[in-house]
Amino acid sequence: MTGDMATLEDLSTAYQDSIPADLRHTHSFEWYLETVHEEPKISRSAHQRVADMFDYYGTEYDEDAGVVEYRLASKDPLSDGENTFYGRSIHEAIHEFVNKVKSGARGLGPEKRIKLLLGPVGSGKSDFDRQVRRYFEDYTLREEGRMYTFRWINLCDVIRDQDPADDVVRSPMNQDPIVLLPQSQRDRVVDTLNEHLDAPYTIRNEQSLDPASEFYMDKLLEHYDDDLKQVLENHIEIIRLVADENKRLAIETFEPKDKKNQDETELTGDVNYSKLAVYGESDPRAFDYSGAFCNANRGVFSGEELLKLQREFLYDFLHASQEQTIKPKNNPRIDIDQVIVGRTNMPEYKEKKGDEKMEAFNDRTKRIDFPYVLQYEEEAKIYQKMLNNADLPDIHVEPHTLEMAGLFGVLTRVVEPDGGQIGIVQKSKAYNGEIDEIDDIDVKKLREEATETADVGEGMEGVSPRFISDEIAEAIMDSMHRGRDFLSPLTTFNHLDANLENHGSIPEEHFEQYYRYLELVREEYKERAIEDVRHALAYDVDEIRRQGEKYMDHVMAYIDDDTIEDEITGRESEPDETFLRSVEEKLNIPEDRKDDFRQEVSNWVSRRAREGTSFNPQDNDRLRRALERKLWEDKKHNINFSALVSSGETEDDERNAWIEALVDQGYSREGAKEVLEFAGAEVAKTELEE
Repeated sequence: MTGDMATLEDLSTAYQDSIPADLRHTHSFEWYLETVHEEPKISRSAHQRVADMFDYYGTEYDEDAGVVEYRLASKDPLSDGENTFYGRSIHEAIHEFVNKVKSGARGLGPEKRIKLLLGPVGSGKSDFDRQVRRYFEDYTLREEGRMYTFRWINLCDVIRDQDPADDVVRSPMNQDPIVLLPQSQRDRVVDTLNEHLDAPYTIRNEQSLDPASEFYMDKLLEHYDDDLKQVLENHIEIIRLVADENKRLAIETFEPKDKKNQDETELTGDVNYSKLAVYGESDPRAFDYSGAFCNANRGVFSGEELLKLQREFLYDFLHASQEQTIKPKNNPRIDIDQVIVGRTNMPEYKEKKGDEKMEAFNDRTKRIDFPYVLQYEEEAKIYQKMLNNADLPDIHVEPHTLEMAGLFGVLTRVVEPDGGQIGIVQKSKAYNGEIDEIDDIDVKKLREEATETADVGEGMEGVSPRFISDEIAEAIMDSMHRGRDFLSPLTTFNHLDANLENHGSIPEEHFEQYYRYLELVREEYKERAIEDVRHALAYDVDEIRRQGEKYMDHVMAYIDDDTIEDEITGRESEPDETFLRSVEEKLNIPEDRKDDFRQEVSNWVSRRAREGTSFNPQDNDRLRRALERKLWEDKKHNINFSALVSSGETEDDERNAWIEALVDQGYSREGAKEVLEFAGAEVAKTELEE
């Protein structure tokens, strides 16, 4: 169908297929009782439904981190990965959030707390909150997530002063139809539901009808001489409830306004002045259930920049969270059932945390830290996602560009290690997973030390991905204006350097430190570029494999205290220690650590053999690097370094071969020329000096 024009019939059919079959249907209360008896989860609470939603879209368990990754965040199946989240820290935060929701689903307490997402600007908390709301909408469209509410009908037949325009009235709070039953009868139904329920929680519902529905129920019961069956059969219709943020159904977002314009009625609802003349003051029918807490009932309440609200305004959250009720002006209290999520940045949190008058509010919040990503390769994926989601011009992103930008961001966020044993770049590499079994680096200990040192937590300060993404975008446009069809790390560094002081969220006292970090990143990139150029000048796949096999033969003989057959004479001899050390020294492995490295490589080969995978030195990063460096030492005497220094001025076959080798590594031709001039000169200078 790619390229074919979609017909109106195709579009209409696709739309119909996406809509629940009973969305426009009405049902009787008797039907609801039978349906909920067969599928008790239909009567779940908001916390229970949101908890099940996370599991519904799939999970993956990360054993190393001890974290459940939820596919709605790690894969984003609804949008083919467009809104995925990257980095261990963000998935730890999501894991913690879901655990609190699941605890609330079991009635362990968090259902009576505000889930406060705390983090610096651009850390992903708003995106995650938006993702939860988007997936909740989708989940309630599906059979597994369906829920129902009710509406009153034929009211004018019984209630004489009922406005004809109000003959049919939807449940103002979109309550579960089960609340229409008096508590004792309701408990009987709920007990039966729990006997059939297959879930880690139990159904509970002790809510009262909202004041308007309570009014109708009383009037109708009076008319029918307390015959509840007559009331429910003649005046109740059950309808499907689908969450919809735009329609303010079971999802509501709330933003702080100017202090002079803040009004608690935005949260709790207000008098419906158009109905005052009809019903009179203090009549529950003359109330407008348009407050944010009312609209969010049965679903998710999202409070943006929550702690920017006035202290007095936040008091409404105390009852909403702890008592799960709201108390509007001029109206009785209203029970609510919703997951209350708040978001805030660090300055507001620190201010409210130090305010003794906010103790009650703070006690009713469950803080969930959303730090910045601390793995630079995961950070690079954030930038790649930005490029994937944009109308990217025909421009090639050179190797290391996004990773080095990510490394700069991570350096500004991690706590510098104490003791001088490792530097901040090495620590960032360790966080990225670039450690080996024999390296004396304890990542867990590094994290614990950082937690003790950091003001709030590691990753809660630093440069945001937004700043770096913006500079990458500027670097792309700058490259286009200059007729360059590639984006290199060097161009990106220049934009980061030039605009660091122009970014409003970076404190002035950090400028000098961040410039130092940028220089560290330049040095790291230079080392990588030099490796790429050396690879282009001397790389030989067959020779790498041959040398790798030779190394492993001698390692296995060394470990087994055995001899090995000489390749030339065929005689048995001791393992060639000189050859083994010539490889290991390329990784700066000291003499007293050689046994550890050899055992590590031997274990790796044994594991692969058990898995049925043949030996290939390319698959072991450390061994590959060591062999490549040895190959360089063996072949560099055959390279014309004078030609390399002047390569920017020549177009000979030798230089073209180097460029093609760099293109094979992922460079564009023009990008290959740039890195050859940048790093090639460094390589040539070093070798000529020697």
